Amino acid sequence: MKIIRRILLFITLLLVAIAAFLYWGTYEEGVMAGKIIRISQKGVIFKTYEAKLSLESFGALRGTSPIAETFDFSVERGNDEIVKELERVSLTGERVNIHFKKRYIRVPWRGNTRYFATQVKRMEK
Repeated sequence: MKIIRRILLFITLLLVAIAAFLYWGTYEEGVMAGKIIRISQKGVIFKTYEAKLSLESFGALRGTSPIAETFDFSVERGNDEIVKELERVSLTGERVNIHFKKRYIRVPWRGNTRYFATQVKRMEK
């Protein structure tokens, strides 16, 4: 009976550790550059901020218009300054660098994507 309790305790602790790693762990960190084309608050139960960055791929097709690509990302709760900065630059249309983290899993109360903005930097002219 004692050994069964220890095994169950070990399995429980292991599952908690795996869940914590998947929830808080960072899979990737990076920077994307482009123009913010959308920032909005979404959700019925869990209100999250979602944004879209317009990327322009130059060089792939010389002499033609740039290829329109987008990068969808979320802003974690409590990052009100990032939301305000995204709203400001979306209205001006200026290019920005979005520093982001990619999480292992997506959970509804955190955002619609696994990518989360950690910093917004305006491009120097």
